[in-house]
Amino acid sequence: MQFGVFDHLDRYGGALADYYEDRLKIAEAYDRAGFHAYHVAEHHSTPLGMAPSPSVFLAAVAERTRRLRFGPLVWPMPLHHPLRLIEEICMLDQLSGGRLDIGVGRGAAPIELEYYGVAPQDAQEIYAEAVELVIKGLTHKVLNFKGRRFSFSGVPMELEPLQKPHPPIWYGLHAPESAERAARRGLNVVSLDPTNEARLAIERYRTIWQQIHPPAAVLPKLGLGRFIVVAPSDVAALALARRAYLVWHASFTHLFRRHGRAQSHPRPASFDLLAEHGQGIAGAPATVAEFLARELSATGCNYVVGQFAFGDLTLEESLQSIGLFAGEVIPLLRAKAPGASEAASVAAHGGG
Repeated sequence: MQFGVFDHLDRYGGALADYYEDRLKIAEAYDRAGFHAYHVAEHHSTPLGMAPSPSVFLAAVAERTRRLRFGPLVWPMPLHHPLRLIEEICMLDQLSGGRLDIGVGRGAAPIELEYYGVAPQDAQEIYAEAVELVIKGLTHKVLNFKGRRFSFSGVPMELEPLQKPHPPIWYGLHAPESAERAARRGLNVVSLDPTNEARLAIERYRTIWQQIHPPAAVLPKLGLGRFIVVAPSDVAALALARRAYLVWHASFTHLFRRHGRAQSHPRPASFDLLAEHGQGIAGAPATVAEFLARELSATGCNYVVGQFAFGDLTLEESLQSIGLFAGEVIPLLRAKAPGASEAASVAAHGGG
């Protein structure tokens, strides 16, 4: 079992330069702790996202880390010209020594698309064509493409990714229909949805995967995204989570309130309600491990994606949570994983 991180980079005040430095120190902590990947959201014109250009921020992450994989979750394809995105992907992958993961989507916030002059009803068609185009550009020396939205003829691809044929691709799940599309393409996925909704999407993914892939094929990562706060006691962790989540939620709803619109993919107004939906946990290490073990079993996910830095959590509070998670929660979860006792027995007797 592997563990990753999701980050909105939502702002809580203070100097922006200090904010970026704190987030980079947190990324270094993820790297030291052995997390698999750091997944960064892209948002625009809102305090929810201080990395509106994930490529710029991730270039700094590449410089400050050594093993940690990273990538956007997701690049909203209607907001990125495919040729420019191909070049950025190649640069990030080469600069990081092949640690880039590619997250793609149509964009979850219609208001943000509209700011860029994109009609939300066109987003799915643009996304589908742009993804095909980007993959083709990453795997061919000359790009030829003719579609309804984009057409290119004889464009030289002077850059190339380090990972072949291209970096791993990720997609954010919100429904069984999108899970089916992702399974057919063999994409890694992450669901941030409540337990029952995540279960339905992951079940559809696994069903389609089994239908079209041989039994020996390696199942992609099926991510379970959850807010996570770990502290020495349940009381201390809940106090931190309740305080910080209110700040995060104000950022999350900022544009919807500004425009008087209903939320896309709404989140509960309090951390306690969030936890009731299965979308977050705050507690001592044993409490967090028990919750995540239940969630993994209920949803069928095989990859935990924690949101550890959010709202007004300080650098020290976030680092404490990350340290306790890596040092105590991960070992507990791995001990609870199916086959853990057999693996431990083999290892104890010198097996591989």
